[in-house]
Amino acid sequence: MPEVARFAPSPTGWLHLGHAYAALFAHEKAVGGRFLIRLEDIDGTRARPEYEEAIFEDLAWLGLSWEMPVRRQSDHFDDYRAALAKLEAQSVLYPCFCTRREIQEEISRAGNAPQGPDGPLYPGTCRNRSVDERAERIAAGEAYALRLDVAKAVTLVSKQLTWKDRDRGSFTMRPDVFGDVVLARKDTPASYHLAVVVDDALQGITLVTRGEDLLEATHLHRLLQELLGLPVPEWQHHRLITDETGKRLAKRDDARSLRSLRAAGWSPERVKEAIR
Repeated sequence: MPEVARFAPSPTGWLHLGHAYAALFAHEKAVGGRFLIRLEDIDGTRARPEYEEAIFEDLAWLGLSWEMPVRRQSDHFDDYRAALAKLEAQSVLYPCFCTRREIQEEISRAGNAPQGPDGPLYPGTCRNRSVDERAERIAAGEAYALRLDVAKAVTLVSKQLTWKDRDRGSFTMRPDVFGDVVLARKDTPASYHLAVVVDDALQGITLVTRGEDLLEATHLHRLLQELLGLPVPEWQHHRLITDETGKRLAKRDDARSLRSLRAAGWSPERVKEAIR
């Protein structure tokens, strides 16, 4: 069956060598199938038109072509609201009114807090608030996020869930690895975790290619797919491109941006050789 793969950058900075590797990796997997571009531009405070334009320019310079139209997440908030409604109907979401500072203070008081890939897990402060208290605080206009009650969600899954990485083999889902993650905020109807699962399903992605730093996130994504009744793709988590010290490249490192390298006289072939 022809593969459907995607490259999904955020237009919040210039693409660098790491993005070039990820885009070329996904494009290669889609040979004979479909290669899609998706702009993950939910963060309206950081996404900028000039970065979006540069993404298309850089990818075309690398010799890539892709199927049109390009999906922009900011155009599809209704899709994420529909997914949230399904989760709400299963009673696996709860509003969290904690600020980052309050969460950190609670974690500090707790001592040895459980750790996840991104640091200490949310301690569950708002999980057991009463329905009346939640309603009163929302009615009062308090800011809140919607978190996934992972323990409750797992009870709705009738079987042991697995997922496959083509390089690493099969995994048994460990949905608690991120704790009760944020899936949406009051003014933004999706976090990365929810949006990527919904988008991949709607776009018919058969192979999700992404950096190995997102390997652990797949446990959570597999749970969301099951709760939402979505098809399950396969995954392939590739290596990350790093600098001389072994640190992963970041968008703020302009010296390695494709834009800067092109201005310095690099060719697409030289870029491909540098990340081979």
